[in-house]
Amino acid sequence: MNENELAEIIIGAAIEVHSILGPGLLESAYEKALIFELNAGGLLIESQKIIPIQYKELLINEGFRSDIIVNDIIILELKSVKAIESVHCKQLLMYLKLTNKKLGLLINFNEVLLKNGIKRIINGSI
Repeated sequence: MNENELAEIIIGAAIEVHSILGPGLLESAYEKALIFELNAGGLLIESQKIIPIQYKELLINEGFRSDIIVNDIIILELKSVKAIESVHCKQLLMYLKLTNKKLGLLINFNEVLLKNGIKRIINGSI
């Protein structure tokens, strides 16, 4: 399954979660519900995975913590904020670069219509 096919499945699961829960909850509630949906679909899920990073000679054991990684291919960064800001996109792009992954989905569940809160972030440095 390639990134685009997997992204369609993830977006479908996110829409299912949003259609049941709606906007206005904490990010952690959406994360647990989305993990439930993705697991039910038979996908491999890693949540709150600690990703070490290298800075010169220093290994930083907890460089960042990813919300969800699906099938070791796509990083999901979940939000429940008034609006997605450019810093959120830059954050996910940095995660993609540090993990050498091609595609990330930034999903803001605090939207009336979820499709308005989904951004595809592509790592062009691969």
